[in-house]
Amino acid sequence: MLIDVQERYRTVLNGWPRVTAACELLLKGTQLLGVPVLVTEQYPQGLGHTAEELSRHFADGMRVVEKRSLSCCGAREFVEVLSSLGCQQLLVAGIETHACVSQTVHDLVAAGYQVHVPEDATSSRLARDVAPAWAKMLAAGMLPTTSEQALLELVETAEAPEFRGLQAMLKDAKRWT
Repeated sequence: MLIDVQERYRTVLNGWPRVTAACELLLKGTQLLGVPVLVTEQYPQGLGHTAEELSRHFADGMRVVEKRSLSCCGAREFVEVLSSLGCQQLLVAGIETHACVSQTVHDLVAAGYQVHVPEDATSSRLARDVAPAWAKMLAAGMLPTTSEQALLELVETAEAPEFRGLQAMLKDAKRWT
C-alpha cells in the first residue's frame, strides 16, 4: 500500500527525499515481483495527486483510491479493493506516519492483517510526531521493516528468477541517511 505521498507535502514533509526514494524502490520492486499495489490520495483537490516520481511507476490502469478519512479503512472503496486482493500480509508505506499511516495500521491490525511498515518509507511533517506513532503501531502489533528488507523477504530466495533484477535495483537505489 502507498498512502498519500502527494505533491503538497513535497516542501513540508520531514525527509521527503528519503521517503520518496524508499517508496520508489518499493513500487519498482513490487512491480518486478508481481505484488499488487493499492494507492490512496487524501483529498487530491487540495493536496494534489501522488508525486510524479512515484506515479510514473504505476501500472497502466492502476486505480487510485481517493479518500477523506485519515484511516484508509474509512474509505469504502479502499476496503472493497483490499478485500478483493485476498491478501493476509500487507506492506504499508506513505505519509503521514502519525496520521493516515498510523490510523490505517491500527485498523488493519484490528481487522486481522499482518502489517509490515518500512521505516524509511514513512514520515511526518514534524519529526517529533514520528516516534510516538511508531511506538503505538508497534504496541498494536505492526512489524517494522525497511524497504530493502521487505523486498528481500518478498523474493525469498536467490534462486527466484526475479532475484538478479531485484539485486540490481537495490544496488542502484538512491540511499538517504
